[in-house]
Amino acid sequence: MLKKRLIFSLLYDSGNYMLSRNFSLQKVGDLDWLMNNFDYDSIGHSIDELIILNVGRQEKNTALFCKELRKIAGKYFMPIAAGGGILSLEDAANIILSGADKLVLNTALFEMPNLVSRLVDTYGSQCIVASIDYKQCDSSVYINNGSKKSDNTDLFEAVKYVEALGCGEIYLTSMDNDGTGEGFDLETLKKISLITKLPIIAYGGGGRYDHFVKVYNECNIEAAATADLFNFMGDGLMETRRFIENSNIPMAKWDIDFFRNNHG
Repeated sequence: MLKKRLIFSLLYDSGNYMLSRNFSLQKVGDLDWLMNNFDYDSIGHSIDELIILNVGRQEKNTALFCKELRKIAGKYFMPIAAGGGILSLEDAANIILSGADKLVLNTALFEMPNLVSRLVDTYGSQCIVASIDYKQCDSSVYINNGSKKSDNTDLFEAVKYVEALGCGEIYLTSMDNDGTGEGFDLETLKKISLITKLPIIAYGGGGRYDHFVKVYNECNIEAAATADLFNFMGDGLMETRRFIENSNIPMAKWDIDFFRNNHG
């Protein structure tokens, strides 16, 4: 049986990490804050993948982002997907060279499809994650960090479009549920899983352990992600994984108690 994945997302903006609620950002702290408040070894043995997104609204400093990415990548032995502001082959190459295993694309999907095709040719479909941000009221798709409605493209068209572009995975974000901690958009996830063969990462609304179990059980998705820096501090991610495993969800197995006893 295909294993499900638990993913943690970090939202980065000009040297700081952010909380997001309905795509409104609030600064939390820099990398030192993360180091002081999160057990990096614990995180590394609790999640299957880390996603790091450069979400700044101003012109993005890719060089600074890559420097931050290198610091974080040096602490993990797991896949890292990174993106935000990828506008050229050079941007993509620098992110890969800084420790990312996958590239996350959003605005470029709809405004620079030729670049996306070249990235697929260069790195392979498995390396390209299509990040689609949507609103539930009319299934509209947004780009530019959620600030601009994509022209003439609804969610279902967008899913088929990125699959045709050659992307290998979809990071599907409910802007309405983002940061609410009230659960994932199950109805939309169910519908999307029926029209694509691509793996789906559900994002937006995961705030409790049972939210993950519910989305895995009720939706045909491969992964679920959270960026909640407070609900999952301390042993939160470890306990989330334990709760999921105890709910008979097929996950890659980590011996959490052994890890605690030998790395405490």
